[in-house]
Amino acid sequence: MEKNVFGEPLLVCSNQPMTGYFRDGCCKTEDSDRGLHVVCAQVTDVFLSFSKSVGNDLSTPYPAFNFPGLKAGDFWCLCAMRWLEAREAGLAPKIKLEACHEKILEYIPLKELVKYALK
Repeated sequence: MEKNVFGEPLLVCSNQPMTGYFRDGCCKTEDSDRGLHVVCAQVTDVFLSFSKSVGNDLSTPYPAFNFPGLKAGDFWCLCAMRWLEAREAGLAPKIKLEACHEKILEYIPLKELVKYALK
C-alpha cells in the first residue's frame, strides 16, 4: 500500500482532472517515474505561468494525451523537482499533504512541507 508523508494510506489527489503518473488520481510512483510525480498541489495561475516559462506547459490542453489542461484551483500530482524549483522561486503552490507520496520526504522534510499545506 502506498503511504503519504504521515505514513498513512495515500489519499486521492484528483479525479477531475484525472492526475497521477498512473492516471489513477493518486500521486503514486515507481522506478520508471523519472519525474517523481509525488506532490499533490493545488495549482495557481502564478505557478502555471512559472511552469510554462521553464518548459512545462500544464495549462494547454493536449487531447491526444487525454490531458485537459490545468486551470487555477485544479489539483495535480507535480514532479518533486518542479515543485522544489517553484518553491525556490517563491511560487510554490499549496499542497494536500495527505495525498503527497512519502517519497517527497527524501527531498524535503515534513516540517517544510507543512508550511505549504492547505488549511
